[in-house]
Amino acid sequence: MQKTMKDNIDLTMKSIDKMSKGMQAMAVEATDYSKKSAEDASKMVEELMGAKSFDVALALQSDYFKKSYEGAVSQMTKMTEMYMDLSKDMSKPYEAMTAKFGK
Repeated sequence: MQKTMKDNIDLTMKSIDKMSKGMQAMAVEATDYSKKSAEDASKMVEELMGAKSFDVALALQSDYFKKSYEGAVSQMTKMTEMYMDLSKDMSKPYEAMTAKFGK
């Protein structure tokens, strides 16, 4: 009974460790994306201020929104994949335990 409890605690700690590392990686990824997004927005404002005509300003803004949208979709896809990988990694320590009960 004690061995089973110890094994369960060890599995839980491994799972928590994987969760912690995965969440840290996602936080770094989100921070990096936010920084890049803010830099891109700042650059776009500078370019708009230097636009010589309304048409040029409209084209700059249109291009910025297109790139921004594509970047956001790409980032959401990447974050979704990271969440899915984290979920799989967190469940791995329990796979051996469930295999024992399946026999």
